[in-house]
Amino acid sequence: MITQKEMLLHFLPLIETQGKRYKKKSLIRAKKAEPGLVVVTLTSDGVETINTAEKGDWLVENQTSAHEKYLIKADVFEKKYTLKDSLGNGWGCYRPKGEIFAIKVTESDLANFGAETVMEFQAPWKESIVVKPGDFLVISLEKSEIYRVARKEFLETYEAIKE
Repeated sequence: MITQKEMLLHFLPLIETQGKRYKKKSLIRAKKAEPGLVVVTLTSDGVETINTAEKGDWLVENQTSAHEKYLIKADVFEKKYTLKDSLGNGWGCYRPKGEIFAIKVTESDLANFGAETVMEFQAPWKESIVVKPGDFLVISLEKSEIYRVARKEFLETYEAIKE
């Protein structure tokens, strides 16, 4: 499997020269995840990844047409979201904060790794994640991790920051 390090080595220079800065434009729902909870992240084009909650993780639900769910470590969650409203049953409505860098994936990007229509790589949470042409690869401002956001969900969730 292609590692985080290999992905960053290849895509970081591309993102720095051709990528754009984005911010999340939609609110999210979230609550503390129960350790051991298995979360299958489904996007409009199928299974993106699977992750198992550890102590302190947060379960996040994006407010997109797919309502995809995923897990985030507590320290990352605190950097990315601020509580707007409590919703009951442990759920809250959170406002995103911060920015990311992203680039749209092309067929030639996948070809550089010997893939054609879909490529798997190691997600920051050590599980496999898929990326397809048209999807976006996202890098944190710290440039320490890279992950995929499906095209439809990216366009529903993020907006470019005007320079």
